[in-house]
Amino acid sequence: MNIETNTASGKSGLTQDPHRVRVEGREKVLEVAIGREVRTHRRQQEITVAELAQITGLSIGMLSKIENGNTSPSLTTLQTLANALSVPLTSFFRRFEEHRQAVHTKANQGVEMERAGTRANHQYNLLGHIGSNASGVIVEPYLITLSDKSDVFPTFQHGGIETIYMLEGEVDYRHSDKIYPLKPGDTLFFDADAPHGPEVLVKLPARYLSIISYPQNS
Repeated sequence: MNIETNTASGKSGLTQDPHRVRVEGREKVLEVAIGREVRTHRRQQEITVAELAQITGLSIGMLSKIENGNTSPSLTTLQTLANALSVPLTSFFRRFEEHRQAVHTKANQGVEMERAGTRANHQYNLLGHIGSNASGVIVEPYLITLSDKSDVFPTFQHGGIETIYMLEGEVDYRHSDKIYPLKPGDTLFFDADAPHGPEVLVKLPARYLSIISYPQNS
């Protein structure tokens, strides 16, 4: 099921529903995990579904059901797929068995950080950090508080994607050669490789969430 969200230009469809609740049982989750791994290994080896069907003797329809998590393949079928793809049988269960992480940070307990260019009365609190996960992405959420004006405010530049959500105050925020006026409730989502940072502190104190995500190997 898809949901729709409002954008500046109107409504646009999303590919996923963030509020979807899984009602399937544990067996269904396992089927989906196996299917994703089969598809991943097949694509990594640049094998089409038709080619894999020819190698394994399984029908294209059956392979499609397996990859989409719509059927529960037997161990014999999984062993056939493992042999055809030259991977261990256990590799199909990797995503199902791996540990999932969560970080809970209580109010006022974030770790205060020093970032390049940090000024007095400009506070950066790291709210959590997950540095290794199946997606291959590192995510760092910060709560940034600006409580005093500065004559010169530095710009930042780093890899990844950054999302800013304004909580309090007003800031004119620079990204590359453009300035965006941010007020409470505003969101700015951008490529962090371009120079960016508060250009004008319009109304203080100002607080905003900054969520930075980047590949683990960057």
